[in-house]
Amino acid sequence: MIEVAQKILVVDDEKPIVEILKYNLEKEGFHVLTAFDGEEALNKVEEESPDLIVLDIMLPQKDGFAVCREIRAARDIPIIMLTAKEMEIDKVLGLELGADDYVTKPFSAREVTARIKALLRRSNADKNQNNIEKDKLKVGTIEVDQDEVQVYNLGKPVDLTLREYSLLAYIMRKPGFVYSREQLLNQVWGYDYIGEERTVDVTVRRLREKLEQDPANPDYIKTKRGVGYYFRPS
Repeated sequence: MIEVAQKILVVDDEKPIVEILKYNLEKEGFHVLTAFDGEEALNKVEEESPDLIVLDIMLPQKDGFAVCREIRAARDIPIIMLTAKEMEIDKVLGLELGADDYVTKPFSAREVTARIKALLRRSNADKNQNNIEKDKLKVGTIEVDQDEVQVYNLGKPVDLTLREYSLLAYIMRKPGFVYSREQLLNQVWGYDYIGEERTVDVTVRRLREKLEQDPANPDYIKTKRGVGYYFRPS
């Protein structure tokens, strides 16, 4: 059986950066697609359905935030955003829009390659796990159907990214058990994930906004001060 190379879409208006990443990723066996502005990136996503996207924020036509938002509205493709080192707010906003990871400029091609491999491994593991688990999780008005890979609240479907879904399903399997941010990074993002614990906080915030009646005073996804997060017991 012939193994098909995974497709990586690299989006940046700086051609030297695109060329460096393309060269290094192709050496690792990936099929690399390129785009140099936001509109071209969206067209490539529609035409090629890449397995992962490396997306710069500062782009002509449409910036990376707008591109990320549009992709997330229709698809669940892992996204790594490229951010300026001094712009901390860009990292947070990118994660809130649904990016799975970020890399700050300047970066090494080796670092980006490692993050791509880690994210693809975790994404594939999540999908395989979802294919295995056929039971349903239900607490209060929230239900996770692991057969459909779908979350319902009050009987209505809720649109979540793969990362949001994985985090919710993970903490719902042991209601009342408090997980530290480090534990959640290891178990949901993967032990080889290279990123900050703030990523967990942003994902929890997004989940609360989508599931809780009052996100500031959540009924389901609770915080244990100084420790971490847990899903309320039944």
